[in-house]
Amino acid sequence: MEWTRTREEERLVEWTREDGYVTLRRRRRPDGEWVVRLDRLHQAPGGRDYRRERVADIEAAKALIEEWKGDADSREE
Repeated sequence: MEWTRTREEERLVEWTREDGYVTLRRRRRPDGEWVVRLDRLHQAPGGRDYRRERVADIEAAKALIEEWKGDADSREE
């Protein structure tokens, strides 16, 4: 499925999957580390899911976003 960047601020970027059931967020913490979070609604065909992970740098955050996008899409197939 397609993902759209639906929110973009200085320290935060959020993507929403085209069906609206899943969002992913990357947020920079004040200490310079990053938090990545996935939130899938109860109503989603794959069921509810919530994940939150703290990583040290932007590259790790980007890699985690891509991994979780793939995971979220594969659960809906």
